Amino acid sequence: MESYEYSQNRELSWLKFNERVLDEASDESVPLFERLKFISIFGSNLDEFYMIRVGGLAHSMDLRESIIDNKTGWTPKQQLDAIYKKSEDLYKKRDKIYRNLREQFFMEGVAFSSYKHLIKSEKTYIKDYFYHSILPLLSPQIIDLSHPLPHFPNKTINIILELKKGDKKHFGLIPIPARAKRLIFLRSGFKCLFVEHIVYEMASELFPGYSIEDKAIIRITRNADIHYDYDYFEEIDYRDSMKKLLKKRNNLMPVRLEVSASKSSSVVEFMQKQLSISSRQTFFVKTPLDMSYVFDLPTKFTKNQKEKFCYLAYQPQVSSELQGVRSLTRYVRQKDVLLHYPYESMDPFVSLIEEAANDKSVISIKMTIYRLANDAKIVEHLCTAANNGKDVIVVMELRARFDEQNNIDFSRELEDAGCKIFYGLEDYKVHSKICLITYQHKDKISFITQIGTGNYNEKTAKLYTDLSLITANQEIGIDGDMFFKNLLVSNIAGQYTHLLVAPTGLRETILLKIDEQIEIANEGKEARIIMKVNGLTDVSIIEKLEEASNAGVNITLIVRGVCCIVPGIKGHTENIQIRSIIGKYLEHHRIYIFGAEANMQMYISSADIMSRNLRKRVEIACPILDKNIQKQLWNIVETIVSDNRKAWVLGDDKTYSKNKIQKEYDSQLIFEQIAIKQSHTNPSLKIAIKKLFKKKR
Repeated sequence: MESYEYSQNRELSWLKFNERVLDEASDESVPLFERLKFISIFGSNLDEFYMIRVGGLAHSMDLRESIIDNKTGWTPKQQLDAIYKKSEDLYKKRDKIYRNLREQFFMEGVAFSSYKHLIKSEKTYIKDYFYHSILPLLSPQIIDLSHPLPHFPNKTINIILELKKGDKKHFGLIPIPARAKRLIFLRSGFKCLFVEHIVYEMASELFPGYSIEDKAIIRITRNADIHYDYDYFEEIDYRDSMKKLLKKRNNLMPVRLEVSASKSSSVVEFMQKQLSISSRQTFFVKTPLDMSYVFDLPTKFTKNQKEKFCYLAYQPQVSSELQGVRSLTRYVRQKDVLLHYPYESMDPFVSLIEEAANDKSVISIKMTIYRLANDAKIVEHLCTAANNGKDVIVVMELRARFDEQNNIDFSRELEDAGCKIFYGLEDYKVHSKICLITYQHKDKISFITQIGTGNYNEKTAKLYTDLSLITANQEIGIDGDMFFKNLLVSNIAGQYTHLLVAPTGLRETILLKIDEQIEIANEGKEARIIMKVNGLTDVSIIEKLEEASNAGVNITLIVRGVCCIVPGIKGHTENIQIRSIIGKYLEHHRIYIFGAEANMQMYISSADIMSRNLRKRVEIACPILDKNIQKQLWNIVETIVSDNRKAWVLGDDKTYSKNKIQKEYDSQLIFEQIAIKQSHTNPSLKIAIKKLFKKKR
């Protein structure tokens, strides 16, 4: 990219996204517990960012690689410096928001307390609990020549101490075991302490004969950006190779040290030296070092507290048009179906797989799998299909980051049931979401194809917004059949009538479609592009969008996370509008629309507009050909674009802001309301939603 005027660094753009997540925790209209959850999500997002993105940059510096960012011209060092500076600001912001939330919880009778604030009887109870339930789990040690500093597993909490015996100085260590309860509740009311804070207070009991000069609670984050070396896989089973490779993740270099202690702490200096961690990589925090405990809190709430602190429970609805449908197979042969998660349930698709597993006319089920729920019913139905003599082919991507072990286990289960398992391609992750069911009636072969924007994960289908198209269009089915044939022989250059497939056809077609809109604009006609994705980083498409903007094409981009193009820059991106929606559900569907009114071409896709998706992954974009589904999809897009409650607008100064509005329009809440209105499956929830809207007005 010749000019950096209208682009921004990917890493800083991602940190801005995570700041928007954090900002939800300070939104007074969001229920109290949900705000606490957003702090936890912010933290887990930041963990992964340091493990992967920062880990990768730090690794490139270690290798003395001069990898220059093609959006800004920055070196890895410049990027890391900017990341550390922004991270420090975010930590301070999080501490302030958490402190405020803790005070609000306290006013509501929920106390995240500390030992020094307990009354005498409560201290007695905590001491007794420590001796009987915590102490037996602890393995404290002195750090010296005979007891060297042990390995610190990734993201574990430890207490480091400076000890003194006579004139000699020592250091001590108390790892907080993962099996210990994180929150210890007192007997009366909702009052609790963190286990690490209890151990911190009682540390002197673990080192008799020593005086404690200094102590700190720490957490270390390690690089988790493992590299797949296929030479390593040649002589041994692929799954076993992956398992061995995963073990390396906990042994990679530290990239971040989080500390709950004073900045002048001597134990922090000791740990920095031992771990080769710089002060720039060390962050002093007042928020709990691990916020994953948050998701278990509702089990402790009373019914009234749940109603007050949490979002109104929402159950994904059965799509209105599918209510009473006994056979989805027969229905889809007459009419395409578009499911919109999590507002509509994933159950109809799961039922389709179950139906196919027991249908005598089904000869095969072929599917790509990237992530699954821990108790996936889909796996159960695929196993049934194989047991019933169907040819079941599953392309299981074992390199789905942080789901590798889960996929290894499922691949064994499927294989044991008689399914044929393949592991994708050597140089490309298979990230596409496609399921092809092949039927044979006498000598006639027919297909039902499902193509989606999200994973076949029954859990996240209740949390992520996604689209799932189920169609009996035979041309798409033939494309799907050819896709699997190509995939199984490692042919990435297949030719398709309708499907756009990365890494060889998707990016090129998107560029072509943008060129078509440029040509239309040059003719003085209305030209339009709308894209909804999770990330936009690909330089060639950024440059083409700039060209389209200059030609007068009206461009709307809804980009949840990383967005490396900057709108509103004179002479470059004046006709581009960019927004990001952060709300109750994680926005995840990918939609591409080219053209206006009757000339609209619509696609749903598994791919973000990122170089990794378009060049290093097998992805699919599917056109929406059915006129009724086109109307349905356009209504969805219009609703999303109209959001003025949860949408952040990106300005030409690279900052996000919310528009000041009088009438709020929350697209996610609207989709819930529409799904309930169209469904008769849950009348009590309808009443609850009506009450909620009445209350909000």
